[in-house]
Amino acid sequence: MFTSADIVKLRKRTNCGMMDCKNALEACDGDIDKATEWLREKGMAKAAKKADRIAAEGMVTSYIHMGGKIGVLLEVNCETDFASKSEAFVSLCKDIAMHIAAANPSYVSEADVPADVLEHEKEVLRVQSLNEGKPANIVEKMIEGRIKKFYAEVCLLNQPFVKNPDKTITDIINDTVLVIGEKISVRRFVRYEMGEGLEKRQENFAEEVMKQSQAK
Repeated sequence: MFTSADIVKLRKRTNCGMMDCKNALEACDGDIDKATEWLREKGMAKAAKKADRIAAEGMVTSYIHMGGKIGVLLEVNCETDFASKSEAFVSLCKDIAMHIAAANPSYVSEADVPADVLEHEKEVLRVQSLNEGKPANIVEKMIEGRIKKFYAEVCLLNQPFVKNPDKTITDIINDTVLVIGEKISVRRFVRYEMGEGLEKRQENFAEEVMKQSQAK
């Protein structure tokens, strides 16, 4: 009915989340023009229109878990001080900080992934694909698909939200944009894990955070 390329095309046209674009295409039998209107009617495209506005207010929030085993500092920006104090914005910031503790992203967005890291990942995927016996002429297309999966693993905005994996972090940000009527952007974060980098007993703190967050 429609392909992943159609989802990407619709996302570029509307700047909506991948899952929202997929749902729109499903609802409109793969018709991109109708799907665009569907997103506008749902109000999702309104969030995209705010993307060029300046967001210089906001808040720095923190999240501490497991008796101080994992900690996160996060800066999220919006346009006005008034919006930064709203319940919807504060709740979003806390949810994102909790998500970072659980999912341990390395970067905020695709644009933050260093070129050398991306090239190394592509080379690893290229070798893997060739070792799997895949024809060289389709390896590059396969790499493109696998890089999207890589982004979903390491980039905060691309990750499925731990409390609702049907939505990405970008999706829940856009949902809040519709509530407060302002642009929202994640500027930066730092995640600390006690003893990280030291030789110690193996403990999967991130898995524990994820289990508890999904139970709430």
